[in-house]
Amino acid sequence: MGSAAPKVSATGKILAVDYGRARFGLAMAESLQGIAQPLGTLKRINRNEDMRRLRELVRDNGVKLILVGLPLRLDGARGEMAEETQRFAERMRKQIGVAVEMADERLTSWEAERMLEEEFGRKSKQIDGASVKKDAAKFTVDSVAATIILREYLERHNNAAQEES
Repeated sequence: MGSAAPKVSATGKILAVDYGRARFGLAMAESLQGIAQPLGTLKRINRNEDMRRLRELVRDNGVKLILVGLPLRLDGARGEMAEETQRFAERMRKQIGVAVEMADERLTSWEAERMLEEEFGRKSKQIDGASVKKDAAKFTVDSVAATIILREYLERHNNAAQEES
């Protein structure tokens, strides 16, 4: 589950998961050369039900790789949340049966908040009944953070592929 080049074909879909204790942020790309798109969030219920819904999402979309954001501390050290996320990723690999990789997600939530503020002019966690653009519903901090994790992963992969050729 390192950050080495994935064993996914260039045509396999990639699902990014921003793990959280209350919800998962989700994003997807059609392939390694694709564009990361937010899917929305999945509210946590319990381990079994969460895994069932993720397995169904992976199956229904033909996902070949799951990318899980690893919440390292700013100094790169692993804390309690990183260890919990690592266990979750391992459980996904065993129960869903597709390749799972971890990717550094430092500062993605901060960047997601900043992007949402610029795009929608609001704090994404604020729910005050005010009307927002239709697409704003799927652009939560969690889904945008998953999109950033996936976008950075795709950029690293494509840059490494260009250097090899």
